[in-house]
Amino acid sequence: MRVAILGTGGIGRGYAAFLAANGHQPVLWSPTGHPPTTTLVATGVVPGRHAVEVAADCAAALAGADVAIVATVANGHRAVLDAMAPHLLASQVVVISGHCSFAALYLHRLLAARGVELPIAAWATTALTARRGGAEGVHVSGLRQRLDVATLPQRLADRGEAACRALFGDRFQRREDLLAIMLSNLNPPAHMANMLLNLTRAEQGEDWPNYGSITPAVGRVIEALDAERLALAAAFGLSVRTVTEHFVLSHNIAPGSVAEMAAAVHAKRPELLGPKTLDSRFVTEDVPFGLVPLELLGRISGVPVPLHAAGIALFSATHGRDFRAENDLLPPLALAGTTKAALAAALRG
Repeated sequence: MRVAILGTGGIGRGYAAFLAANGHQPVLWSPTGHPPTTTLVATGVVPGRHAVEVAADCAAALAGADVAIVATVANGHRAVLDAMAPHLLASQVVVISGHCSFAALYLHRLLAARGVELPIAAWATTALTARRGGAEGVHVSGLRQRLDVATLPQRLADRGEAACRALFGDRFQRREDLLAIMLSNLNPPAHMANMLLNLTRAEQGEDWPNYGSITPAVGRVIEALDAERLALAAAFGLSVRTVTEHFVLSHNIAPGSVAEMAAAVHAKRPELLGPKTLDSRFVTEDVPFGLVPLELLGRISGVPVPLHAAGIALFSATHGRDFRAENDLLPPLALAGTTKAALAAALRG
């Protein structure tokens, strides 16, 4: 299959290497105007030199593509979706890798204005973990064994999931709708707790262990945040994994308190460090595009989420920024006054 990959960071390059190694034709486009070379030197689980095509613009990347994968940072999604929308065809499939906020709904509405409908497959996270290495390098450190997916509109789910399996294998689990995907992402609240309670270590650029710094106190905050997230899911009639289930499934460890499970992960992966700067995706992406949408869902459902709201306010204060205003997907969707039923219907198409 010919696959347009929109984003050339570690994840986008990792997808290109993986797909090229498995007989597909990846086409990379850099939204920031800094494309890689046409040869990717990959290490890790897909080692080797992989030939890729590099497109000059978004239209060229999408031309003739069977599937388009959005693989950018969260705060770059709107610009990429705006660039895609005029060129997408009903015969294509879009994958939003690491779906955030209401990105799939935003794209769905842009396409509806053109009279175009296609499957938009939203993943709860990325299919692999990878980091960029130099001008043409990428290290792919792992492939996820299970990945939650929901498709908008819901009636095109079979087609969307078939494309995902054709590219990445039988690792996808269908979820009810986009709300289930949004409420299955545990990274924003977990990152918030760990980053906020280790803030000065990050600000001073210290080497601090990511999982090893989830002490019992930090773990209790993560558990309290998880209770708020689960209450939101219940209010919308959804069942999502708990933080305990996430740790057990993701890291193959025994269940316990969050602090106990984090210690077990740290024992396996002591090299995983926390951010060394306040300008980290743990804050600049996860707060506006992870926590702010959950706060909105709390208002729509009438479920209080005081810890999520406090985290947004505290990080806005520490960074001197209004993180609620930095989510550029929410204003055009105008969801603030909607009802639970209307939102659920919109997110199923």
